[in-house]
Amino acid sequence: MITKVNNIKLNGQHKPIVADIYFKKNQTPKPVIILCHGYKGFKDWGAWSLVGDYFAQEDFVFIKFNFSHNGGTVENPIDFPDLEAFAQNNYIKELDDLNTVINWVFDNNGYSSEIDARSISLIGHSRGAGIVVIKAEEDTRITSVLTWAGVSDYKARFQMGTPSFKTWQETGITYIENSRTKQNMPHHFQFFENFKENEQRLTIKRAVEHLQIPHLILHGTNDAAVSHLEAEALHRWNSDSNLSLIDDANHTFGATHPWHLKTLPEDLEKVSSISINFIKITLEKKE
Repeated sequence: MITKVNNIKLNGQHKPIVADIYFKKNQTPKPVIILCHGYKGFKDWGAWSLVGDYFAQEDFVFIKFNFSHNGGTVENPIDFPDLEAFAQNNYIKELDDLNTVINWVFDNNGYSSEIDARSISLIGHSRGAGIVVIKAEEDTRITSVLTWAGVSDYKARFQMGTPSFKTWQETGITYIENSRTKQNMPHHFQFFENFKENEQRLTIKRAVEHLQIPHLILHGTNDAAVSHLEAEALHRWNSDSNLSLIDDANHTFGATHPWHLKTLPEDLEKVSSISINFIKITLEKKE
């Protein structure tokens, strides 16, 4: 029997954060998994809840959360009712948010008897993968890191020198259409300015090269959003990492939103299974 507690409110450094926790309630400390969503993502997207069930069934404590400025609110954590918050988001805020969640794991949060804080693994999907490797490199509390369909370079995504970047710089704002919700989602230019101010810290290559903990890289070969070549770059930068390419899998490993089935899509189940085996092996080696 899986215990699920949804929409736990955490006091973030910038705005409140909402999180979900999944676990078997048996008073036995279990390793922790923290999932970070990607760009235009949220904790309740698609099949993430089924992923939580899957990990909890394998005796992990699974935590997923919304970044504080992802566009959701405490009252409505699904989709993007707060576009001004979305416009004010940046990578440093996301790192701060992840730090808040990790601190909460160590706090007297009411789940201490179920949590083994000596084992914390981070999973990042897409843009969130960059956040988790940066955090894993700088935070000794993290014991392993996993990147699912992860990006390898934040700077390249700004497309500096293009007419659209120049317009963004001149006007201070740009919009990206959300193909699903049809919202025009705003980005203030502070997003780029904040990156430049923190470029060394936010260079994914630097973080990956300096990782001292196990790193698993999972990517689909049919990913139209983030090429599997980026996964291969991550692997080159850390020869101790493990790379697994999922044949013909797309960016979300077969999941869509909403996801009405009660089972995981085949590719996402495969990714979850490989991830669980990887973490269990690293835990055995640690002992």
